[in-house]
Amino acid sequence: MEWLNYHHLLYFWTVAREGSISRAADRLGLSQPTISAQVKMLESALGERLFQRKGRTLVLTDVGRIVDGYADEIFTVGRELLETLKGRPSGRAPQLTVGVADAMPKLVVSRLLRPVMEGSRAVQIICLEGHPDQLVAQLATHTLDVVISDTPAAPHVRVKVFSHLLGESGITFFAGASAARRYARRFPRSLDRAPALLPTLNTALRRALEQWFQSEDLHPMVAGEFEDSALLSAFGEAGRAVFPAPTAIEREVRRNYRVAVVGRTSAVRQRYYAITAERRVTHPGVVAITSAARTKVFA
Repeated sequence: MEWLNYHHLLYFWTVAREGSISRAADRLGLSQPTISAQVKMLESALGERLFQRKGRTLVLTDVGRIVDGYADEIFTVGRELLETLKGRPSGRAPQLTVGVADAMPKLVVSRLLRPVMEGSRAVQIICLEGHPDQLVAQLATHTLDVVISDTPAAPHVRVKVFSHLLGESGITFFAGASAARRYARRFPRSLDRAPALLPTLNTALRRALEQWFQSEDLHPMVAGEFEDSALLSAFGEAGRAVFPAPTAIEREVRRNYRVAVVGRTSAVRQRYYAITAERRVTHPGVVAITSAARTKVFA
């Protein structure tokens, strides 16, 4: 009996959507030689060429288009199978594998996920962190059930996914008690030339902050830049520099890092999304996340 290697099929399917070995390797988190070798193994097993090169892009051959159509059906059915089994009663708690975008504030993630574990139907959570594009790609391979991100799925991502808006929040600026009293007096003008800890330039929040700083003619002195919001807040605990965090978690930031509020602005908005492979949210864990977002976190 002939046997089809589904890992080879997945790599082929990803290359077909990305148009190149390099982009498929980035999407799957593997090396280019690995992807190339796996695709060649599939071609050898099928006895047909699946790609031909046009310039710098790989395009499907006639046989490749046939194989791609079947692969699309196979992975769609596989996703439906997993969704069906997840909803089936069993002796164990259902499992939710969550991809968390690396720039997401961890206190926001905690508040979103806590009801999943505490609900009447407890769900076991597995959390993985990474770049949003790489996480979204894993939705297609069923490695993840949902991705929590501060941006919707990027247009260049060729995986068919759906971005569900969880909510949005304004921004609060914090500092140690003495610094907060000083900078609160003329907020937001007080931020001009004030030492500040900010997200890195590749984050959605930093881009929004820069636009706001420009509109208000503010020029804070950047004392540090952090991609990880939890690390940013931990440095902010020293108290000497101002730092931003979502207003939705203002109470938790004050309590956890022993800092005070400098001021708030609703002109900078940060949005949060649950990204899934299904248009309609059915997984009980994802349902709990969306419910918590709308009734507790961003109400």
